[in-house]
Amino acid sequence: MAVAPFTFLFLISSLFLTSQAILHVQLQPSRTPDESFTSILVSQQGLDFVKDLLINKAITSIIPLQLPVAIEESARIPFLGSVHMVISNITIYKIDVLSSYVMPGNTGIAIVASGTTCNLTMNWHYSYSSWLVPIEISDGGRASVQVEGMEVGLTLGLENHEGTLKLSLMDSGCYVKEIIITLDGGASWLYQGMINAFEEQIGSAVESAITNKLKDGILKLDSFLQSLPKEIPVDDNASLNVSFVENPLLSSSSIEFDINGLFIGRKKVPVTKLYQQTWQPSVSCTDQSKMLGISLDEAVFNSALALYYDAEFMEWIVDKVPDQALLNTAGWRFIIPQLYKKYPNDDMNLNIALSSPAVIRISDHNIGATVYADVIIDVVEAGQVIPVACISLEIRGSGSVKIVGNNLGGSVKMDDLTMSLKWSRIGNLRMYLIQPVMWTLIQTVVIPYANSYLGKGFPLPIIHGFTLQNAEIIFSSSKVTVCSNVSYSESGIHLE
Repeated sequence: MAVAPFTFLFLISSLFLTSQAILHVQLQPSRTPDESFTSILVSQQGLDFVKDLLINKAITSIIPLQLPVAIEESARIPFLGSVHMVISNITIYKIDVLSSYVMPGNTGIAIVASGTTCNLTMNWHYSYSSWLVPIEISDGGRASVQVEGMEVGLTLGLENHEGTLKLSLMDSGCYVKEIIITLDGGASWLYQGMINAFEEQIGSAVESAITNKLKDGILKLDSFLQSLPKEIPVDDNASLNVSFVENPLLSSSSIEFDINGLFIGRKKVPVTKLYQQTWQPSVSCTDQSKMLGISLDEAVFNSALALYYDAEFMEWIVDKVPDQALLNTAGWRFIIPQLYKKYPNDDMNLNIALSSPAVIRISDHNIGATVYADVIIDVVEAGQVIPVACISLEIRGSGSVKIVGNNLGGSVKMDDLTMSLKWSRIGNLRMYLIQPVMWTLIQTVVIPYANSYLGKGFPLPIIHGFTLQNAEIIFSSSKVTVCSNVSYSESGIHLE
């Protein structure tokens, strides 16, 4: 795995990073607006958080790092003979980064760690032979090396490749400013001056080893990014399409991504496209220190409703209610007298089905929903289900959303109900008498049932190991934006 600075890109992509976290920063439309319904951007605060986190993880993962070299020097001294010195088992066991920064730009993403220090250990061995002395003289021991003022930098390219992210190393380098070598063991005081001649070779070996680790790490990271799923399962029936659309947009202080963001059937059920995208000129967070945000077009929510409608999941048989008397014709004898007269004291079912997909509309202040449904009143007589009437409903409601872990959950309430008789086998029905009963049934049965599912929410595009913290939710015309900080759990990232 590569040294610290490169790895911040892992989180950038695998977070599928988020919409606007800064005041008054524009979110521009995707270059393919008919395909992207979720805009994602990481602010400078988010980039710095990721960089610091992954620098620490990278350092922990690479040390101790043994340099795959042994440095040798031989010299022949006139009248004395040959001197041979070897430095081996050079191992970096500590790395400290004084400062670092990440800067996205038009040509790539630059990451620099400066003022970095490395602590190394190594073995040294000295041998001397001469015609004056018939035996070889040798000595050896350990040495400690302090590398000061090291700078590590690289420039990365990031592009869309068939819906995933392709990471490339455009440039990289490592520069060692100063090396201090201290010998231990043997007559080290005698050879200190000679061993200092190895400073340049040791510095080159350190630079080469770290540069190679950078290249290896980028290859692993690129493989990891391209292996990220293009769909996030929501349940047995639906997934969230998180394929990237076009290349990321890099500014001087942020990286923006566009993803599809729509719900799709896991069984590839054809979905009626009854939603359209309306682009917002801008979106902002009230707290400019937020690391990230996720901006969702209302088409995302409507795609979910259309999917479940086309897959025929929007049908319910209501045979139990808090006031069970309402599911017996005796309870309706003053509301629909002819029903009780024809089917006295028979049990009833309510067969509820949406007549078209529900429609969500998001404004600056709230979320509104309109639901069109048919309710068939069934009578159960001698074990036979007999449909007797059908009432069309138009339910208008409003909703609220909340963050549940890394899910966007919510709830709905009913604001208005209008009804009309669609057909009847028991004569005309007085709708003004039925409406209070239907309102009660919806409030006590349908709404709690819907909220039990909505409360769990659907997953936002956040990778395992990261959790939203102190999130705020902002409504704007046709969009919901989640602005948040994140925390990290050590169980999250594995690039081995």
